[in-house]
Amino acid sequence: MGKGPGELVAAGEILQMLGVGRSRFRQIREHPAFPEPYQVLSVGSIWLKADVERYIREHRRPRRADEDD
Repeated sequence: MGKGPGELVAAGEILQMLGVGRSRFRQIREHPAFPEPYQVLSVGSIWLKADVERYIREHRRPRRADEDD
């Protein structure tokens, strides 16, 4: 059996990865550098986790644990 595309994440996981709420995620998703979804399903979009992690490394400042969005 072939190897898949890698680990996938949906909006809920990305909110946790970014440490933001839904409305802020909608804004971030509009950023030109934010990756396109890997696939759009009837239940929503999914992304390759590696693509989202790369975006976070390259475009997000580190957050302190006590910061709120």
